[in-house]
Amino acid sequence: MSYENLAGRTAVVTGAASGIGEAVAVLLARHGARVALLSRRAERLDALAGKIRADGGEALAVAADVTGEASVAVAAGRVREVYGAVDLVVNSAGVMLPSPVEAGDTAAWQLMIDTNVSGVLRVTRAFTADLVDAAADGRTADLVNISSIAAHLTFPNYAVYSATKAAVTHLSQSLRTELGPKDVRITNVEPGFTESELRGHVTDPERAGELDAMVSAVGTLTSAEVADLVAYAVSRSRQVNLRQVMVLPTRQA
Repeated sequence: MSYENLAGRTAVVTGAASGIGEAVAVLLARHGARVALLSRRAERLDALAGKIRADGGEALAVAADVTGEASVAVAAGRVREVYGAVDLVVNSAGVMLPSPVEAGDTAAWQLMIDTNVSGVLRVTRAFTADLVDAAADGRTADLVNISSIAAHLTFPNYAVYSATKAAVTHLSQSLRTELGPKDVRITNVEPGFTESELRGHVTDPERAGELDAMVSAVGTLTSAEVADLVAYAVSRSRQVNLRQVMVLPTRQA
């Protein structure tokens, strides 16, 4: 696949230490984008940045926690200090915790809300002005939110996780009314089962068994396959917005 017009762009990717975020960062850098890698795990980011540079790309590791207002602000400042303004933001940071409502695990609920919803809002706010300015200058400007098929389908014991992803999907739709008229593209990506560290978030043996059974029945996408879709969406002509993309393993209904 050719992504020629990614060269020269400046991207921020959250959740870049693993999974879809890492795969997106690697692919964007391979095709000429400068990529700021954001995640809490500094050592993983440093290793990934080193790998990207060794392959001839440009990468900046910025340790940041999207659940913290100050952390995101400091990270945004660091990105601009080194790379200047950005024109591509990929919100990939997320956490998935099975949490039956009757169990009342409010800590798990709050972590998913803070990461999956408020984290997306914090990062979006931090870079919206950059995207608007890039578009006003006649350049391509993209905001990509990684939601989930869980925004539409229901899974037992994942009500809160699903609700956070439904919020991201609706947020993306609403943001288009604000930023679309300013030529900023909003792409909402809803993957189905994908091989990533999210499955490792499920530590309860019973819940892990349930998830393993669902996944084994239909298989998984790779993070690289989802990244390919993201790169395709953001490399189209600037007047083309792939606004909502649902991508599933073929056997997942």
